[in-house]
Amino acid sequence: MAGSRSTSTRRVRSKYSFGVTCLVLLAVMLSRDSEPGAQSGVFRATLDNGLRVVIVEDDLAPVVTVESSYMVGADETPEGFPGMAHAQEHMAFRGCADLSADQTAAIFALLGGDGNAETQQNVTQYFSTVPAADLDVALRVDAACMRHIDDADAEWAQERGAIEQEVARDLSDPTYRFITRVNDDLFAGTPYAHDALGTKTSFDATTGDMLRRFHDAWYAPNNAVLVIVGHVDPARTMATIRTLYGDIPRKALPERPAVTLPPVRAETFALESNLPYTLAFIGYRLPGTDSPDFAAARVLADVLASQRGSLYGLVPAGRALAADFELVETYPKASVGFSAAAIPAGADAVAMIATLRELVAGSVRTGVSADLVEAAKRLEVAHAQFDRNSIPGLAQAWSQAIAAEGRTSPDDDVAAIQRVTVDDVNRVARQFLVPTNAVAATLVPSRSPVPITAKGFGGGEQTTSAPTAAVDLPAWASTALDAIHVPSETPRWTDTTLPNGLRLIVRTETTSPTVTVLGRVRHEARLQAPRGKEGIDDVLDDLFSYGTTSLDRLSFQKALDDIGASETGGADFSLRVLEAHWSRGVELLADHELHPALLDEAFAVVKQQTIDYLKGRLESPGYKADRLLRVGLLPAADPALRDATPETVASLTIDDVRRYHATTFRPDLTTIVVIGDVTPEEARAVISQWFGGWTATGATPDLTLPHVPPNAPSSVVVPDPTAVQASVVLAETIDLTRFDRDYYALALGNHILGGGFYATRLYHDLRQTTGYVYTVDDRLTSTRSRSVYSVTYGCDPANVAKARDLIERDLRAMATSNVTAAELHQAKALLLRQLPLQESSEDDVAAGLIARADIGLPLDEPQRAAERYAALTADDVRAAFSHWIRPDAFVQVVRGPAAP
Repeated sequence: MAGSRSTSTRRVRSKYSFGVTCLVLLAVMLSRDSEPGAQSGVFRATLDNGLRVVIVEDDLAPVVTVESSYMVGADETPEGFPGMAHAQEHMAFRGCADLSADQTAAIFALLGGDGNAETQQNVTQYFSTVPAADLDVALRVDAACMRHIDDADAEWAQERGAIEQEVARDLSDPTYRFITRVNDDLFAGTPYAHDALGTKTSFDATTGDMLRRFHDAWYAPNNAVLVIVGHVDPARTMATIRTLYGDIPRKALPERPAVTLPPVRAETFALESNLPYTLAFIGYRLPGTDSPDFAAARVLADVLASQRGSLYGLVPAGRALAADFELVETYPKASVGFSAAAIPAGADAVAMIATLRELVAGSVRTGVSADLVEAAKRLEVAHAQFDRNSIPGLAQAWSQAIAAEGRTSPDDDVAAIQRVTVDDVNRVARQFLVPTNAVAATLVPSRSPVPITAKGFGGGEQTTSAPTAAVDLPAWASTALDAIHVPSETPRWTDTTLPNGLRLIVRTETTSPTVTVLGRVRHEARLQAPRGKEGIDDVLDDLFSYGTTSLDRLSFQKALDDIGASETGGADFSLRVLEAHWSRGVELLADHELHPALLDEAFAVVKQQTIDYLKGRLESPGYKADRLLRVGLLPAADPALRDATPETVASLTIDDVRRYHATTFRPDLTTIVVIGDVTPEEARAVISQWFGGWTATGATPDLTLPHVPPNAPSSVVVPDPTAVQASVVLAETIDLTRFDRDYYALALGNHILGGGFYATRLYHDLRQTTGYVYTVDDRLTSTRSRSVYSVTYGCDPANVAKARDLIERDLRAMATSNVTAAELHQAKALLLRQLPLQESSEDDVAAGLIARADIGLPLDEPQRAAERYAALTADDVRAAFSHWIRPDAFVQVVRGPAAP
């Protein structure tokens, strides 16, 4: 279940078959209902009840995303109940028309578990990505929630605990508290003054009847947009939509609250933070999405954020650790832009606020650079092309454009960007970037007290029974989902090695005229950094922002801007570029990787910045918690305990860094994945041209960390005075590797524990039944030589031990009793149906390929894993948990406020 701007868990589908005659008639109706000027592959219709439907064909993968948007959010919530829309979004996962919470959760687990929701200021969006063959099931569940949501008091009483834990989590985030305070100043007296998250006080006063009235008022077909993107037959899909949604009655919608913006309540304030550095912000009220100046505001934000601009110039000048300008909140009547800088803990925040004000004022006085305006426009247009490379991303772009912004398509935003002139940007800057329209704030680190050795918070109790009974699904769902099979797919990539040892993997995709390049130099700083020089990899990584030996920082960034490309250098490197410029993009990328500037003066700046950052980091609760977890898990001399300190970085010289780059950046340790509108032959030619002359000397180093023995149990509390919620990590080492056969049995069992929301044991016990947590994450992290099993959750301090007791009970049950046939089937379905979902975006495809190459797995490992998962038995799962998982041996690290 999602949060105000985060995510939730989502729905299901059904099967209908229609004859040829019906499809022909539907095609005629679809053509008649479609809006004029439709783009190729885009089909639109409006049902008689007012439901707007957009279907976008995208054959990237046999996958489809369904996204329903209701034009209701935080703006429309009753006075005193700012989280009502968010609460209703949560309740959609506790049962809709003729579907219980258990049925909904089971269906989505069987579909692959990729569903969620999000509540914004003026829209609530539900989305799921599923195998294309299961589209009808997803639509049926979505339609059920438009008809009715089970807002019973008993269901809300259980869900309230989870949503209040979401509130506690966000209130423990200093940047969230800052944004909340800024919105109150910028939008006092309007619905924008409160975001969609809600408050514990309002949720405690909320009833099921109030939620039901909210749904009855706003969840209507004439207040919704249904977007479907992916491998679909538009005519057949429209037939299904008309059948499922067509008889849902339209409603007379309530009057929406007026938003009349008062003058900004300009002020300066400071908040305590658990971050390792001080953050200085200035927030400005800017034009909203309804304004014809919104596009100019977007371009203005991009110009101010440019690495060629004066704001970012604070970083290479050594005056800030980081600096940026970002458009972070976008509402119909206004948006919020932030100038921000990170400075060392203890540095003069007041002076930095003054500096930020002057830099922005300087841009207003002198006017923005015409070259930077054109660069920003090129980049925005390129980003729109890259949105097409993701099925869920494209669905989100369409939903956001139509439902949240009132456009006809995402292309409207692109067209508006292209029309922006330098005069437009300067006019918006003069009107909105003024002190009376701004709020300044600093987040100041609060020193964390000394950690405490302890057994945990609160008293333990066991109050639930695990959901081992099979869920009785409706016939339309069981018919579609009972059968699972191992998908069969022919590899769509080429895998070659260049003469210098560089591995090149290429996959051609013609979804858009773009190319994405991901690269990784296999490295292990904990083994490769010289003793006493820890932190050398961090310094090198930061030095990549200073250009190359042939192009200084500004010239290099301008070269990227001229082709609308995005690039990062370092051990993990990337390039996103339009196909027309891809050779030039690779030329710049190779120059960056092989010939970073590594200048003396830049080194002096980065070295001091790293020292300043580390001084704050070592005192932060986040670092202390991470360090104590590793100390509890690993032997005293383990390389993973080598941490950078101010002293180790102070000992570095520029020659140390140059030697480190020369010895660790090697072609025979490098993998490059190219995906996009290029052929394998074209890709090999371009990569060979620019990377082929790269050579390595000496033997290829062994970068495998040593095995680790099983850890002893321990428990520690890291006080975090700024947190509201206790964040808990339970972890243990396992003498198993990613290549061990039992890895698959543990992974399958882990999906029975936590892979499918309410349909899994941990979510049933810790969230659905008790409301102790908002999320719980069980994870097996395995590498070439070691593994860690962990469970993480956040809860009230009094419930830390209660939640742990339930976790331990569920783990012991996995080791002593066979899981049920229904649970085994569901976990297999979830894992097998996730395989096509991993192909739903080019970025995901590339990331998967490079990750498998990096660890040494076959590139078709998902297919091989599917065959193993399909063959596993309940005995296999029980035996693996019995052999490897030790519930009484966890290292427990709790970070948060003191227990009551």
